Amino acid sequence: MFKALLEPFRHPRPNFELGEAASFGSPRGRKAKAKAKDWAGTLKRLWQYLAKRRAKLILVLLMVVFSSALALLGPFLIGQAVDDYLEGAGGRSWSLFLLSLALVYILFSLTSWLQNIWMIEIAQETVLRMRTDLFSHLHTLPISFFNRRQQGEIMSRLTNDIESVSSTLNSSAIQIFSSVLTLVGTLGVMLWLSPLLTLLTFIVVPLMLLGMRWITRRTGPLFKERQRNMGEMNGFIEETLSGQRIIKAFSQEERVLTGFRERNTRIMLSGYWAQAISGFIPKLMNGLNNLSFAIVAGIGGLLAIRGSITVGVIIVFVEYTRQFTRPLNDLANQWNTLLSAIAGAERVFEVLDEEKEAKDEGAAVTLDKVEGAVRFSGVSFAYEGAADTLHDISFEAKPGEMIALVGPTGAGKTTLIGLLSRFYDPRAGLITLDGQDLTTIRRESLRSQMAFVLQDSFLFKGSIRDNIRYGRLDATDEEVEEAARLANAHPFIMRMTDGYEKMLSADGSGISQGQKQLLAIARAILANPAMLVLDEATSSIDTVTEIKIQEGLQALMKGRTSFVIAHRLNTIRAADRILVLQDGKLLQQGSHEELLRQGGLYSELVHGHAEEQQEALS
Repeated sequence: MFKALLEPFRHPRPNFELGEAASFGSPRGRKAKAKAKDWAGTLKRLWQYLAKRRAKLILVLLMVVFSSALALLGPFLIGQAVDDYLEGAGGRSWSLFLLSLALVYILFSLTSWLQNIWMIEIAQETVLRMRTDLFSHLHTLPISFFNRRQQGEIMSRLTNDIESVSSTLNSSAIQIFSSVLTLVGTLGVMLWLSPLLTLLTFIVVPLMLLGMRWITRRTGPLFKERQRNMGEMNGFIEETLSGQRIIKAFSQEERVLTGFRERNTRIMLSGYWAQAISGFIPKLMNGLNNLSFAIVAGIGGLLAIRGSITVGVIIVFVEYTRQFTRPLNDLANQWNTLLSAIAGAERVFEVLDEEKEAKDEGAAVTLDKVEGAVRFSGVSFAYEGAADTLHDISFEAKPGEMIALVGPTGAGKTTLIGLLSRFYDPRAGLITLDGQDLTTIRRESLRSQMAFVLQDSFLFKGSIRDNIRYGRLDATDEEVEEAARLANAHPFIMRMTDGYEKMLSADGSGISQGQKQLLAIARAILANPAMLVLDEATSSIDTVTEIKIQEGLQALMKGRTSFVIAHRLNTIRAADRILVLQDGKLLQQGSHEELLRQGGLYSELVHGHAEEQQEALS
């Protein structure tokens, strides 16, 4: 146990990886190594944000210079007054001295207050821009980025990491700069007063620097690890809260609690050792500060007895010695916040450096009118780092046709829709819309001509009316209600308290999954698109309700090219063309009757579906 506790002191880059039990410093815990920070690059990018308020920042720096100079002037005046008194100089007016000293400290307080107020304003505007840039950048990233990241982990970068930067800019940045100036100014005055005492004072400085270097080599990776652990914890909590129904349904509470305890222990260990190790810095500073004070007092007293220096100089030196080590102490105390902020900033910039969704070609066109003729010619596609998901897919959809996509799970149906909407681009082959290569059409223009009703219908926090109106923001209340009637959502809406003004919480919790899909269908109807995509749109709707909304869907699809992914036979029977996919390959295509005559996979799926229905009825 004692050996494990000493592990961080022997390894400058400890990491944490917990399995069944938390074992700090275990062999398993040392598998992953934290990457070295790019301090210069991170600080340079932070400066680019700060530089946008350059004028006010210069005023802040001037206030820091004034306050540092005033902090040096106070002890100097006291030393001069003591020497004048001991020398019996009667020309000095004590009232003038007290007034000057009071003025110095009043101005010091004023300049310190101004620099803090102005820096807080700069800091808040800086993190405002950083958070805005990060949130805006997230909306430019491809779908693949969100597929490989947890939502909670992304949210952590928008909240925890940027808040770490905010805390440092609010207070630590000024304090660090002020400490550096105070160090330089104190050193200059001390050399002017007595080079010998200055040299003696600096005997402890190498010890301070060596101690800080030894400690910070160990705390840097720990603070970065803590930020990463916080991001993982946020992602785990977000996932757990979203999946409460599944967790309870499968009685997995204990497993979730175990996962939480493991992640919580990681945060505790990384945070504990980061704070504990960095906590040695102030203690080290205080001990060396006392040593420096003893050296100055002892040697200075001998020099004063010999007449080499005055008592006033010793008083000034004693105060300057403390004033010299105090900035070092402040730097040590702020080191924790600084390391945490740099780790947070790196995580923010890591997302900002993610490649945006491929830009539209310079000659990309905007669609004015879409007929809906879609052609896939030899299209193949593979997700990043994976084998091909689609292989040499070729088919044609004429304007106004309903195309049904069927096949086993993982056949590539949803991937094909992702290519059509240009969430992804094919690895090989060509996709055209009305004879126009999709890659030459602006994504925004293409997607504005399409409406989606997905299997997992998402609703925003707001009223039912606003959620339907999301399909077309300029729609009138009458148009919203008409769309709801076509989707057969109007009856259940009117049964609810407040009707269309009923407020829904995030993701529409409080209403059933089937009702969510009805609202999503109403949203698509309101959008009045040229093309329609239904991805298992009726999977959560009972058979009776599904039959009732078929007329609305048929009215919606009339004259529009529609792509429908569904397992229910009555949904796809009326399709103009059915595409049968398996393992990413297009095995068959044709109408329902044509495919039944051909036999093959489609016939097996239909007969299997019929047998399931028969068993359900018996």
